[in-house]
Amino acid sequence: MIYIVDFGSQTTHLINRRIERMGVPTKIVTPSKFDKAFSKKKPSGIILSGGPSSVTQENSPTTNPKIFEMDIPILGICYGLQLTAKLLNGKVISSNMQEFGPAQLHILKESKLFENIPKKSMVWMSHGDRVERIPKGFKVIGKTKDVDIVAISNENKRIFGIQFHPEVSHTKYGEEILENFVKICGLEVKESKVDIQNIVDKLEEEMPDGNAICGVSGGIDSTVAAILAAKAIGKRLKPVYIESGLMRIGTKELVKDIFKKHVGIDVKVIRAKGRFLKKLKGVTDPEQKRKIIGNLYVKLFEEEAKRVKDVKYLIQGTIYSDVIESKGSEHADKIKSHHNVGGLPKNMNLEVVEPLREFYKDEVRLLGQDLNLPKEIVFTQPFPGPGQAIRILGEITNKRLKKQQLADQIVIEEFKRFGWYDRVFQCFPVMTGINSTAVKGDSRRYAEVVAIRAYESKDVMTSSWPYLPKELLQSISSRIVNEVPGVSRVVYDITTKPPATMEWE
Repeated sequence: MIYIVDFGSQTTHLINRRIERMGVPTKIVTPSKFDKAFSKKKPSGIILSGGPSSVTQENSPTTNPKIFEMDIPILGICYGLQLTAKLLNGKVISSNMQEFGPAQLHILKESKLFENIPKKSMVWMSHGDRVERIPKGFKVIGKTKDVDIVAISNENKRIFGIQFHPEVSHTKYGEEILENFVKICGLEVKESKVDIQNIVDKLEEEMPDGNAICGVSGGIDSTVAAILAAKAIGKRLKPVYIESGLMRIGTKELVKDIFKKHVGIDVKVIRAKGRFLKKLKGVTDPEQKRKIIGNLYVKLFEEEAKRVKDVKYLIQGTIYSDVIESKGSEHADKIKSHHNVGGLPKNMNLEVVEPLREFYKDEVRLLGQDLNLPKEIVFTQPFPGPGQAIRILGEITNKRLKKQQLADQIVIEEFKRFGWYDRVFQCFPVMTGINSTAVKGDSRRYAEVVAIRAYESKDVMTSSWPYLPKELLQSISSRIVNEVPGVSRVVYDITTKPPATMEWE
């Protein structure tokens, strides 16, 4: 077993998933509980995760320095590297040269950690501090253009540290690096697939009697969650579509058709657009929007539950990236609330069941394929639970909502027409709430700026923006300024994650 000490990184759980896919058991422990876990069972290896803190600050999370004397392989990642250097009398400083996003790793010396890894490859960075002096007995085995100490090792003691994140999909040889560490720990690597029957059995135990309501939206998460629940409890599942008015054009019809055609279940439609717009009137704070939408969704489900006999459970398609962005661990920073994580009132009368809470987006797609779901569902682009509400910055009005939905339809149509829809993880417009001067028909106009967001990702924890063809961007811009009323100009967002999140709010 490998222990992963969680210092609050957004991707700690992803380290766990990557290694468990290799058939190796892991255990995530917080720094405060590490000593207790260690005393019960000595692990084959230890990984010190990244985190939002700085080792240069007082009271930053730490670990027992005795672990470096116990002849156990250790890998420090990002914050874990800096902590390793600090605890072993190296030097860490807060740097003006911060790195967020892609960087090219240059391997300087041979190391078991970098076995069969090319001398140069792309890695993913997210750090402000850096190691200035390495501990005694260590050597520098990697650097980037801007940072001289990016990877260190003490091969004899089997202690390693890397500034980049091997667990994220944008580190090209990240899985191979983690696999090398697993082998250094003396563990056998073998492919491990998720057992669907185990998930179904667990759901049967969680819902032994009574009916369950499941909100469906046409997205991969809610669909897979619903199918798994249907396999567990059969006709006790009652799928419901909330017509909030915040979704894409044609979503309701798509959802009804998919579930009738591929699952054989009728979906109950609850029309509630007016109630959502009324609740959101005058609200501009994104966190408030998410809470309002989450609370109203649950209220509507509770109202529906009273109409249906013996409903005890609310099934949600929450995935792990939702959980971690809503602060899923002891030392993690809260990034944003998700309507299905923390938007739920404490007095909710239904028990929440989340079949996908431990899975990432790429794993959910694999589950969808294993369930033989049609390609149109498995590879549909993700759509946020709060819908267009978090793509409209500022107050949401019916007029702005219609503008956003029309712009969204144009973006999707053009990406498909140019053959780019399946090449990106997601593409959508954002009503920025910023007005800009324009000239239309020889007259001055002062109207809204629309931003286009497109990115490539596998697990939603990191992303990069694609170099889209000029013709595609030109066509989107032309159509939006001409077909969507009240728009003055279109811009393209070229920010990676990190530092930016996928959605603007």
